[in-house]
Amino acid sequence: MEFMKKDYQGLAEAARQAKLLAYAPFSKFRVGAALLTKDGKIFTGCNIENSSYGLTICAERVAIFKAISSGSTQFAAIAVVSDDRGYTPPCGACRQVLSDLAGNIDFVMMDARKRIKIIKLTSLLPFAFTKKNLFRTLKLKK
Repeated sequence: MEFMKKDYQGLAEAARQAKLLAYAPFSKFRVGAALLTKDGKIFTGCNIENSSYGLTICAERVAIFKAISSGSTQFAAIAVVSDDRGYTPPCGACRQVLSDLAGNIDFVMMDARKRIKIIKLTSLLPFAFTKKNLFRTLKLKK
């Protein structure tokens, strides 16, 4: 479900700037992300590829890991921009990481014409495995 709640043009622009720093010598597919904290800070990230593709890290995970390692843990939105002319949704791994670490934030995508699409994270990952699943299991084992 798409909706427009806030003006995220500046956040998407920060993601576009981060995309310029991407290291994508193999796929040539550059991605930038900008994560907005609830207190207004922005953490950016870009994809960084490795010749062993499984060791590549996506822009969204770089941004959230930078934020958390800097002490920020409350998030409002993340914007993602890529070399695709259309909108680029997060991969499955990023959906899981964002679900676990950021919760049901706004996921903002900007296409080549700078049009914005906003989707809630739970729309991208319904029935997510979360810490609630682990806590229920731990309670059963006691």
